[in-house]
Amino acid sequence: MKCGKVKSEKLSWLSDNPFYTKRIAYHVGRRCRSSSISDVAKELHLDWKTVKDLEKQYMQEQLRRAGKAKPKVIGIDEIAVRKGHNYRIVVSDLEKHRPIWFGGIDRSEESMDLFYADIGEKASKNIRLAVMDMWKAFEKSAKKNAPQAAILYDKFHVMKHLGDALDTIRKQEYSRLTGTDRKYIKGQKFILLSNRENLTTDGKTSLKKLLAANKRLNTAYMLKESFGQLWGYQTGGWARKFFDNWKNSLKWQKLKPYEEFTELIERHWDGIAAYSKPENKVSLGFVEGLNNKIRVFQRRAYGLKDEEYLRLKVLTCMLKEI
Repeated sequence: MKCGKVKSEKLSWLSDNPFYTKRIAYHVGRRCRSSSISDVAKELHLDWKTVKDLEKQYMQEQLRRAGKAKPKVIGIDEIAVRKGHNYRIVVSDLEKHRPIWFGGIDRSEESMDLFYADIGEKASKNIRLAVMDMWKAFEKSAKKNAPQAAILYDKFHVMKHLGDALDTIRKQEYSRLTGTDRKYIKGQKFILLSNRENLTTDGKTSLKKLLAANKRLNTAYMLKESFGQLWGYQTGGWARKFFDNWKNSLKWQKLKPYEEFTELIERHWDGIAAYSKPENKVSLGFVEGLNNKIRVFQRRAYGLKDEEYLRLKVLTCMLKEI
């Protein structure tokens, strides 16, 4: 060549790793959606580091094809990446049912601000609804960066607070009772807090015995089950009437943890009642489904400390295969 330099030709069918084609990289990526890196490496007779790098290329291509996010309804949650309250924030597009951002260094307002900075001021101003738990840092960041967006508290997190209150009552009853009266309560936390529909036949039998043996727990359980009706109302007025009736039913029950729960609801009422508006009827179960998915591949990738790999896994777990 006249310039005296050596040039290499770019081949479109090669992956970023020149020893492998894109076809192999995509095959590895598809296999890793349902299997661990070590299992895929063993199956394909490849080094696990090679498998991980090829999967990352696959996921990066998935994100490139998905395009830049322009959400109107977002869901905000955090996941623990390591022990010791080490969190990262996950933001999802609840209309397209996919995560669109993973980042921050904790669950602070400053970390949440990074999401809005990343999508830009114009996209932030297009967000009309932000679904979150009752963590003040998320709410403050939303009001600062997307003031036009309505705040809606996620049903799953609200019910989790109620479940915690029920478990406190269970512990109180266990401490209060003695002898054989305790046997119905011991080891029944899972059965008491689970949805009745998800219990096995044996689980339903155990629950029936527990509720029959302890009047206070029976009352608390029935109140907890009925509270879910709150998200079925079509107007804020009817939702409020239901909540007031539910709160009044506590008067003579001496269920202190439930009284504290109602105080929590009162402080966050606007963000709960917002769901009664027709335009806010979004799928509130998506974020919890996403969390379950994340926990699965966190277990599969146990021991890996590559946070970029985790970020890609989170952002592509709901995208279509390529």
